[in-house]
Amino acid sequence: MSANMKDLKRRMEGALENLAVEFQGLRTGRASTDLLTPIHVDAYGASMPLNQVASIAAPEPRMLSVTVWDNSMVKAVEKAIRESDLGLNPMTEGNVMRIPLPELNEERRTELTRVAGKYAEQARIAIRNIRRDGMDTLKRQEKDGEIGQDELHRGQDDIQKLTDEYVAKVDTSLADKEKDIMQV
Repeated sequence: MSANMKDLKRRMEGALENLAVEFQGLRTGRASTDLLTPIHVDAYGASMPLNQVASIAAPEPRMLSVTVWDNSMVKAVEKAIRESDLGLNPMTEGNVMRIPLPELNEERRTELTRVAGKYAEQARIAIRNIRRDGMDTLKRQEKDGEIGQDELHRGQDDIQKLTDEYVAKVDTSLADKEKDIMQV
């Protein structure tokens, strides 16, 4: 396996790990601080993960609590939570937000599977972008005379096989998560 293939594999593995982190946020019935992991807040002129501007706790099985460290950020955090695809409605008291988790009815479960599908599609896009980078590198090497036509085609086949393997892993992860979400 060439250094290029090792790098592509490492980057595709990263896309898969990122998907796993996002899936952790899609909890089924119980409150979990991971639920808010994918949320980013516009803070200090940048988009920051929620856990870098507030502490998150799960004091009760169906309740999350978010304590914002900087009072000037409370509105931005509340907005980010409301606008996430998680269907959460925070109640703000000073710099503390209580977020009751809605009961998982059939409609909510379907909505969560849609969000999971969106996360999976983002992972597939990331993997395809990594494939494109690998293909561009091969074409550039062939154009510069570093590799021949045969090596170019062999390399393209290897990259496509790797891409197909990782897209299949994304599909498997999605199917498992959907099954988990729909389980009553």
